[in-house]
Amino acid sequence: MDQKVDWSQLPFELWPKIGKQFDHHIDVLRFRSVCKLFRSSVPSSLPNSPSFPLQIPHPLNLSLNCYLYQSTVYLIEPTDASFNSNLQPLPPSSSSSKGWLIKVQESKDQPLSLLSPISDRKLSYPLSINNTSLMPLNLLNYRAIQLCKSYTIEKPIRFSSSVHKVVFYPNSPWNSVEDCVSCYIFEEGKLGIMKHGDKKWKRVDDKNFYYDDVIVFKGQFYVTDKWGTISWIDVSSLRLIQFSPPLCGFGNKKHLVESCGSLYVVDRYYESSENMRRNYGGRRREPDEVVECFKIYKLDEEWGKWVDVKNLSDRAFILGQSCNFSVSTKELIGYEGNCIYYRDSFDVLMYNLDDYKITTVDFNPCIDKTLWCHAPWLRC
Repeated sequence: MDQKVDWSQLPFELWPKIGKQFDHHIDVLRFRSVCKLFRSSVPSSLPNSPSFPLQIPHPLNLSLNCYLYQSTVYLIEPTDASFNSNLQPLPPSSSSSKGWLIKVQESKDQPLSLLSPISDRKLSYPLSINNTSLMPLNLLNYRAIQLCKSYTIEKPIRFSSSVHKVVFYPNSPWNSVEDCVSCYIFEEGKLGIMKHGDKKWKRVDDKNFYYDDVIVFKGQFYVTDKWGTISWIDVSSLRLIQFSPPLCGFGNKKHLVESCGSLYVVDRYYESSENMRRNYGGRRREPDEVVECFKIYKLDEEWGKWVDVKNLSDRAFILGQSCNFSVSTKELIGYEGNCIYYRDSFDVLMYNLDDYKITTVDFNPCIDKTLWCHAPWLRC
């Protein structure tokens, strides 16, 4: 075990097989950046792999076209190379191994766009010190770990509220776009699906119009209705197969979150109308915008039952505008464990499961201030 191995002496035919084990574009990019041998063994992308934005028919009006955009949430961690004379050091109380969340929207026709990982608000690109050129992100100085992907549909303004959630699968550098499928929730909770190349979206389950969320979990589309019953979609037959017993949660909206290989439902409770007679910082919320509390349930797949979760330990759940995911706060600056982060019409908010309090999070905008202050390449 103490013997050093010269990896460059491996047979050349092994390198393409090794490179194709990476499902994420960022991992392929880093693999190809090691040396000329690695770069020549694995292409940056395949001609038929998905390239965004994808033009698709509009779910409600076939005479209109819309575009499917992809965004990726990354955990950015500093490496030893990032602590040099050109960068401000982190404060002594911060761990040099901790990182930050960023969200990047990809487009083949435009430069990458920076988005808030919680609200999806577009951020201005960081400029150089003299404000004359864009500040690049050198991936040799930072470790980029892909956490999840999210998808949004750009559509005509008059249809802006028709589609609430979109997921897309499979998607890796080695998948052909012809193998990809989109699943979406539209209007008041209807469920639709479309294989790439189809001329129109197809409805799934005409009898249930109350689906709240959809997610890709273990290579399948999973949906939850307003009663918390989870089903997975058989794409070939467009049938729903019940996967869980009904949760029977009394909240107003169910969110699906994958965390550490398990599936969770976050039940969102809105304040009742009699408690709505208050003013939030001079801005009046609508009744369906003000959260009273959240409750979390974990699906025990082995026993087929729901487990009431009271504590997330060091993990935090992010209920974003276009995707939900969980993070370990041990690896992040500016996030607290055992909390749920979400957004209403005005602010990014944090619900603490310890004391059940809701507080406004002072991100700038919606991005950790420590990243904004100490990482010049992301200064807005």
